[in-house]
Amino acid sequence: MNADIQTILDAQTDGWGIKVANVELKHIDLNESMVRVMARQAEADVIVIGLIGERGREVKEFLEDTLGDGLARSVVVVATSDEPAPRRRQAAWLTLALAEHFRDQGLHVLCLLDSVTRFAMAQREIGLAAGEPPTTRGYTPTVFAELPRLLERAGPGIPGPDGRCGTITGLFTVLVDGGDHDEPVADAVRGILDGHIVMTRAIAERGRYPAVDVLKSVSRLMPQCHAPPERVLVARARALMASHADMEELIRLGAYTRGADPVIDEAIARRPALESLLTQDRDERADTASAFAMLQAALA
Repeated sequence: MNADIQTILDAQTDGWGIKVANVELKHIDLNESMVRVMARQAEADVIVIGLIGERGREVKEFLEDTLGDGLARSVVVVATSDEPAPRRRQAAWLTLALAEHFRDQGLHVLCLLDSVTRFAMAQREIGLAAGEPPTTRGYTPTVFAELPRLLERAGPGIPGPDGRCGTITGLFTVLVDGGDHDEPVADAVRGILDGHIVMTRAIAERGRYPAVDVLKSVSRLMPQCHAPPERVLVARARALMASHADMEELIRLGAYTRGADPVIDEAIARRPALESLLTQDRDERADTASAFAMLQAALA
């Protein structure tokens, strides 16, 4: 799937039928630019979007401004934050059911669910009201039983009589408190899905959007989707970014002396080009070939 996000194309994967978590901080809308670009530019037959527990104002802005031309091929399911917990829970199930309907027709479906965390919170409310004992962070056992049942519904379908095989490519948003990426829901979702894209406040504060932390993001399917030369490029870029991250404090304080380590020197020299590559405007388009061409140029 061409999602037109350079960061995802280079550092993640672009295969049909994958399931990816988009992990971000609560109360910080870091994923708006990513969802906007994916909803408007993704090469999918149908886009199914579930907005679970969102504020009414944000829903209106999303439908009227964010989706734009993408609304014509989208189905949007909404349960705002003031809706009862059972309705918020059912909205998530309805989102996946609609995606399955189109997949069974042999179509390629992009399913965006924002957010799994609010689905889990709704299920927690229902469980506590039913007398379930609270466990980790107050979540009931049913929450962790429901998550795989919901998320595993995405993925490739069964070929029909005509040989066509539809798919559901899922992007599921997970909200974390205070940057704790090991909180129960995020930890459970990471174990179910094919990868996760981590978005951080620090990157957003320095003005780079989408604020994807490449070093903390993982794709289990990337080796199967990218050619060997592309994997080499990605590995080299990640190694340089990791080297710079390890020495970032010393570099910022001026305590690092150029020439002390040739790897660090190269990481410093390549950083502006890599940061530029990872920045994408809402109306900018990039396919897989051009994204890797830009990555190769940044490392040349």
